[in-house]
Amino acid sequence: MAVEQEHFVHLARPLAPSSFAAGSAPLTVNLQPQAVFSVVDHAVRRDIRDTQSTRVIGALVGTRSEDGSEVEVRSTFAIPHTENEDQVEVDVEYQKNMLALTLKASPRETLLGWYTTSHELNSFSALIQNFFASPETGTFPHPAVHLTISTEPGVPIETKTYISAPVAVSPDRAAESCLFIEVPHKLLFTDAERAALGTATAAATSESRSAPVVSDIESLTQSLETLSDLLERVSGYVGEVLDEERDGSHALGQYLMNALSLAPKVSPTQIEHDFNNHIQDVLMVSYLANTIRTQIDLAQRLATAPLAGGFEGGADKGGKEGEEGSGGKQQDGGAGGRSGGGRGAKGRGGRGGGRGGGQQREPREPRENGE
Repeated sequence: MAVEQEHFVHLARPLAPSSFAAGSAPLTVNLQPQAVFSVVDHAVRRDIRDTQSTRVIGALVGTRSEDGSEVEVRSTFAIPHTENEDQVEVDVEYQKNMLALTLKASPRETLLGWYTTSHELNSFSALIQNFFASPETGTFPHPAVHLTISTEPGVPIETKTYISAPVAVSPDRAAESCLFIEVPHKLLFTDAERAALGTATAAATSESRSAPVVSDIESLTQSLETLSDLLERVSGYVGEVLDEERDGSHALGQYLMNALSLAPKVSPTQIEHDFNNHIQDVLMVSYLANTIRTQIDLAQRLATAPLAGGFEGGADKGGKEGEEGSGGKQQDGGAGGRSGGGRGAKGRGGRGGGRGGGQQREPREPRENGE
């Protein structure tokens, strides 16, 4: 796909903040951290020899709510393209193949739109936006999401999200023109991702660009210290407003009131008592877990010990019974047994006595008339 630069319509209009109330925003975009990291990684790994292309582009993949009012960007993939002042070229076949493979690996996800690493909205942006919003190759009938991320070194990352609407232009210019409308967005992350982001932030501020993975206790300590600092900032702000040292904000005051209303109204003594009880419960659970682990280990050892001991005892007992059996044969061996019995104590007469005792006697005929 290639197009030359001309005078196209590429307007951008952010929505008024008041229009966000009561869910009146046309679309809400949720970003996962891995999607943002993927975009930043694409920008860092771009070919720096290509001085004409000042940005990179790619596709957004994720989930969409049933009513289409909310989307969640979970992953991205890069799309090769070249761009200069006169024209832009995008590898459409590569985009189709990568989208098919991505959707095959994640059947529940769908195409949401595209991203770029520049906040500039030009005629090329309108062309690519219409491509991703078309019925044949895009998200139709849902609007395509356009995500812009600033990736300049040393500057905080800034993200913006847009959707587009057609404008009144001539039919031959409809594919290269649109009206960009900025929509709200937010970054979603779990507790595990929050810890990972905190570690990455700590590594970014250190000289060695590395940070150790802290334990659970250290992480809890850092969280409590951060919470204490935030409470001090809020307390200082409220104090300055009450002392008329700075102008207050009604919106911020309402937000603080709503946040404080969620906190339970208990005394510090009760909080300390509940905390100590919780610590005792945790210690009790840990003690029971260690006790159960010890009991299981002991039971396994006791279960395997009789098997080895019984085998050795049976062998000794069998050997003793064999020796006693040999000695018994020596006593029943008659003359041969007696001749060998003297030497049976040394272990050799047992064989002689055994052989003597083992010989069968010939049957005698019964005597008649007392003979």
